[in-house]
Amino acid sequence: MTHARITVDRDFTIAEVPRRLFGQFVEHMGRCVYTGIYEPGHPAADARGFRTDVLELVRELGPTVVRYPGGNFVSGYRWEDGVGPVADRPVRMDGAWHTIETNAFGLHEFMDWSREAEVEVMEAINLGTRGVEEARALVEYANHPGGTYWSDLRRRNGAEDPFGIKLWCLGNELDGPWQIGHKTAHEYGRLAQETAKAMKLVDPEIELVAVGSSNRQMPTFGTWEHTVLTHAYEEVDYISMHAYYREQDGDAASFLAEGVEMDTFIDGVISTIDAVKAAGKHSKQVNISFDEWNVWDFDRFNDVEEGEVAAAGWREHPRLIEDTYTVTDAVVVGTFLHSLLRHGDRVKIANQAQLVNVIAPIRSEEGGPAWRQTIFWPFARMARMAKGRILRLAISSTKGETARFGDVDEVDAVATWDESSGRLALFVANRSLASEATVDLDLHGLRATAVRSAEVLTVPDDGDRLTANVEHAPDAVGLRPLDGVAIDDGAVRLTLPALSWSAVEFEVARG
Repeated sequence: MTHARITVDRDFTIAEVPRRLFGQFVEHMGRCVYTGIYEPGHPAADARGFRTDVLELVRELGPTVVRYPGGNFVSGYRWEDGVGPVADRPVRMDGAWHTIETNAFGLHEFMDWSREAEVEVMEAINLGTRGVEEARALVEYANHPGGTYWSDLRRRNGAEDPFGIKLWCLGNELDGPWQIGHKTAHEYGRLAQETAKAMKLVDPEIELVAVGSSNRQMPTFGTWEHTVLTHAYEEVDYISMHAYYREQDGDAASFLAEGVEMDTFIDGVISTIDAVKAAGKHSKQVNISFDEWNVWDFDRFNDVEEGEVAAAGWREHPRLIEDTYTVTDAVVVGTFLHSLLRHGDRVKIANQAQLVNVIAPIRSEEGGPAWRQTIFWPFARMARMAKGRILRLAISSTKGETARFGDVDEVDAVATWDESSGRLALFVANRSLASEATVDLDLHGLRATAVRSAEVLTVPDDGDRLTANVEHAPDAVGLRPLDGVAIDDGAVRLTLPALSWSAVEFEVARG
């Protein structure tokens, strides 16, 4: 039997919940854009070609910010190709994903879509094949009211008012040899610094994200961040993190504990930022944008699909990394969201990659339905329920043995308290594959008066942990009521199924 005690103290807080922590990512890759968010002629498409069935699911998912248009794609992208009359836009070869880009969907279309989806735009610029001049031109095009070449071109292209994009990425994964325009840390650091200066001369109110390491296993991890920030600390506001995780060799216990790895990764980047801040005697604080993260079975893509794509030649929006997610994947995604939230004092932006079809919480078929995957649910509930202050929890849990991380807490949790509404939100995972867990909440300064909602995502009674979990399939799995929540004179106990992720909201009063 697994048991945990979670101590919650009203006065031990981390930070206000950063609303940009619940971001998503749309890249011109595979079917994320074409037949994902945009499919003229689909029965559910509006007059602009936006799939309204997908839009409805996006609104339910609840992202606050969406990064666009890449990703690897952006390092060879000419933003000018995606503006102006669609009939006049050039068709290009995209070397990042070995596909044909029609440019039927570009900046104006994405801005219109983002307003429909009610999300903030996080725009990435190309610092692989392009540089300072192209970046400042794009800021002028997007954000300047008018009276200049680029702003007047935007107006002629149908957007009288500025787009007002305030969040920008200075390139993508340029530490990676696979990236078009790969650079050393010194090369990128200087380019990022000068590009940032030029962009902020056009619009001093924008926020900028410098490229960090593509993952923690990169040979330059740590030194890359240190070098880049040594050059550009004063010019940028965030440095990025990217990470993808998977189950290896059937080792589910280690996979379920990957949140420990994410915690370690974040702590390492924070340490590097603070070392540069101290050495440079800077007063401002650079924070983190974890702008690509998810579960991704990338062995399948590298070993099979990549070869198939190359053999098939150049195609428009082929199927790429359309993973089908399981209950295990959803529990792991829940713990990643826990990690991001408990680092909310320094991780201010995060984007799950990607929104539709490409390793996504939402799937769709060309001409067919759109549906939710298992990983949809932890994101949707946390985006809706995590409000107010992030609480600093003390967790004492039964340990589970893992091959990669040693003994790890079988219960992982994070909580928020919204004083204005009088609600405490608890998000909790039981990582044990076999044992039900009892969890006692030890509340200090707060008194639970009622359970407002309680839901759990777990293996169906007639299934197993590898059950495919697409909602339009007969074996679909979603959230269901969590019955095992009891309040007795203010004392709270939860009973959680094995391999589960739960979201519970309490009405609370000051104690």
